[in-house]
Amino acid sequence: MSLLAGIVTFWRPSAIDRLRSPVLLFDAAGLGLFAVAGAQTAITFGLNPVMAALLGMLTGIGGGMARDVLLAEIPTVLRSELYAVAALAGAAVVVIGAALQLSTTATTIAGAVFCFGLRFMAIRRGWHLPSRGGACAGFAIRGCR
Repeated sequence: MSLLAGIVTFWRPSAIDRLRSPVLLFDAAGLGLFAVAGAQTAITFGLNPVMAALLGMLTGIGGGMARDVLLAEIPTVLRSELYAVAALAGAAVVVIGAALQLSTTATTIAGAVFCFGLRFMAIRRGWHLPSRGGACAGFAIRGCR
């Protein structure tokens, strides 16, 4: 199986490039599911809301970090992409829902969908967080040096 994958990658790299987008979509779905699962577990064990949201975010980004490290790439969460913010937003929905004593199932689904939607839009529209470099970084504006 590995030999076949190597042959396909060598002779048809365009076939591998087409798989990048579906992999990112499945990654966004996993991010949402693990972020809300981590937050829900933290709430179940009685952690305070801030810690539950942070634990949910860390649970969500952990899988993506492991994947990137195994692929010898810079982890997505360490680049300027909307990754940890999406996980934190999804986990925050679960924590706020628990604080308001809303249905666990509804808040979990809403948090996962919100996280997935935010990450999906960031992938499709190229949304990034601001990066270091000042006001002129990345812009060709007259007067910026």
